[in-house]
Amino acid sequence: MSLRHAVLGMLADEPGSGYDLLRRFERAMANVWPATQSQLYGELGKLETAGMIHVLAEGPRGRKEYEITEAGRAELRHWLVDVDPGGPPRSAALLRVYFLGSVSPAQARGYVASMGESARAREERLDELEGSIDWGDDNQSLYGRLVLEWGKRFSAMQREWAEWAVKQVE
Repeated sequence: MSLRHAVLGMLADEPGSGYDLLRRFERAMANVWPATQSQLYGELGKLETAGMIHVLAEGPRGRKEYEITEAGRAELRHWLVDVDPGGPPRSAALLRVYFLGSVSPAQARGYVASMGESARAREERLDELEGSIDWGDDNQSLYGRLVLEWGKRFSAMQREWAEWAVKQVE
């Protein structure tokens, strides 16, 4: 996935400024696809140059509100339907687990336990996030809840795996 498609997807739901999009990223997408302010604004410029978005309105202090164009919608649909999102999964954390035999069992347990703690903390953050969002009946709410639930379940699985793995190393 690219930041390009995340921005197009957000603008397909509703127009927004760079600031609006950054807030949406922080609220709804940080667990899936984080973006910094400089990355986001850089991508907005590229998308505008490519004709996939255009400035809908300009406000004070150079604020620009962007809207997706038909070319942007076509690119988003192509990416959603025609492009294989796959590729081999990579996990630096699991690569480390594979080589934990090179350290003491106590160090290996500590590393795996920290993975479980990180997953538990992520579960808590996602629960808090879920409670802080004013969910509606719109597409953003429906599909946002689906993504959030995936994050919660994936984090729970990681925590449960880590608890099991610590016992295996004992």
